[in-house]
Amino acid sequence: MAHAIQMDQPGGPEVLHFREVATPVPGHGEVLVRPHAIGVNFIDIYRRQGIYPVSLPHIPGFEGAGEVVARGEGVTGLSIGDRVAFCEAADAYSTDVVVAADIALPIPENMDIDIAGALPLQGITAHYL
Repeated sequence: MAHAIQMDQPGGPEVLHFREVATPVPGHGEVLVRPHAIGVNFIDIYRRQGIYPVSLPHIPGFEGAGEVVARGEGVTGLSIGDRVAFCEAADAYSTDVVVAADIALPIPENMDIDIAGALPLQGITAHYL
């Protein structure tokens, strides 16, 4: 079993609850990442508040960094134990997150994992702007 921050209804921070959830299984082309750092972004807050509706129950988050703990079929270029950063992965406020392997960004050995977790969204935003 995994654990996650989950909400059953929109609202303030009080709607977030720490719960036991099923451990996700990576599918074809996906890896399972055990996060070390997770981003908290405005879109997470907007979804929690109900400004952007989501299916309930909902596990917020989509950005972070951690270690690959399992690989789905067809994954090449990533190994168990690799440190990766990610953006656009659903349910990131969880102890185990499924990430598409093609968007998992390898973290250089000399980079702090906490900093790496904050870079994907900031980089995409800077590039977009």
